[in-house]
Amino acid sequence: MMFSARIAVPAAALVLAGLTATACAPQTSDTGSKEDDKTGTLRVWLFQEVGNKPKEKVVDAATAAFRKAHEGAKVEIEYIPVETRAQRVKAAFNDPDSAPDLIEYGNTDTAGYVKDGGLADVSAEFAAWDDAKDTDPTAKESVTVGGKVYGAPLFVGVRALYYRTDVFSRLGIEAPKSQAELISTAKKIHKEQPDLYGLAVGGAYTYGAMPFIWANGGELADGSGSAYKAAINSDKARKGIEAYTSLFGAANCPAAKCAAMGGNATVTAFASGKAAMAIGGDFSHAAVEAGTVKGKYAVVPLPGLAEGSVAPAFAGGNNIGVLKSTKHRTLAVGLMKELTGKATQAKMFDAMGFLPTYKDVRAEAAKREPFVAPFVATLGAGTRFVPASPAWGQIDSSLILPTMFQEIVSGRKDVAKASDDAAKKMDAAFADAG
Repeated sequence: MMFSARIAVPAAALVLAGLTATACAPQTSDTGSKEDDKTGTLRVWLFQEVGNKPKEKVVDAATAAFRKAHEGAKVEIEYIPVETRAQRVKAAFNDPDSAPDLIEYGNTDTAGYVKDGGLADVSAEFAAWDDAKDTDPTAKESVTVGGKVYGAPLFVGVRALYYRTDVFSRLGIEAPKSQAELISTAKKIHKEQPDLYGLAVGGAYTYGAMPFIWANGGELADGSGSAYKAAINSDKARKGIEAYTSLFGAANCPAAKCAAMGGNATVTAFASGKAAMAIGGDFSHAAVEAGTVKGKYAVVPLPGLAEGSVAPAFAGGNNIGVLKSTKHRTLAVGLMKELTGKATQAKMFDAMGFLPTYKDVRAEAAKREPFVAPFVATLGAGTRFVPASPAWGQIDSSLILPTMFQEIVSGRKDVAKASDDAAKKMDAAFADAG
């Protein structure tokens, strides 16, 4: 869904960083417009941020540059509340005459929106665009369905390991360099300081758990074309599930308190001084800085299995797409490029902290803001994405994976039974999606 990689936001907005659409439009008929007016007004829906003024300034500059280059074209920007975006997009897909020309959307929504017939295929224009040649591969994957491109990445967000430098110094330990060391370090800290979670984990923190699965060679699902089959119950995936769920309990993060926690709660626990470590995003930086641990923490990539390796992280973020129903396709594609191009993404990073999707622009951003370095390193090590299926929205909103984790940490089911049951539910969702 909407994996808004927001840095300059309070903790309450962090939910957008793990983010998935809970409602999609029903399958629509072909609403593709045959018109392509080269003048007129383009309507754009962008997401409203908690602190929206800096974003507005960057967008205003981009639209001004677009209007200067396209005489006779006007642009109307509407910032829509995230909470109501599902209903708004559904209505737009079903009523092309009142729909905008472009929308900002969460990168896990791509497949569902394509199935609903809402997004235009811009493969040819994207391939011919100079800026696009430097797009991060995973970011490009987030706008790709069935080999076709349905938009342009706007920003990307990943998670890494936040840790308390004062606690580590006091206990004479260093940042963990492997997954096994991460687990043992968490338990060592909690044993030495029972008032702290060694590593704050959550049974509802799907995007914090995924790196454990991927690092152990597991997959959420195996895909062939547009068809997917759940792989969450494979031997390798189960090893990752076991590693993650081993962090729940009296030795680190008591299940009674941690089973229901999501990503927001784990970051909040760290920011408020209740945890020595947490898995948080680049978008968590401002919330942590506003907490009691300001000046007493550092960030490193989340370690993988081998010492010195980096666990694959989920690549969240948002995209901008052109609606199939637009009557200004050429202009709309041009504005999409202006809003997501290198110059705008560099300004958006400075204004909002959104990580650029271009490798060269991101490297420059890291030079200006050192805190970005661990997240850039995580992206460079290779990130992963959820199945590019319209079923993912149903899987995520149905809490299939959180239910699996919670069943395990509560002792109701073992890993084998819980993962088998989760796989059956995922396969039913894939079948429903077609």
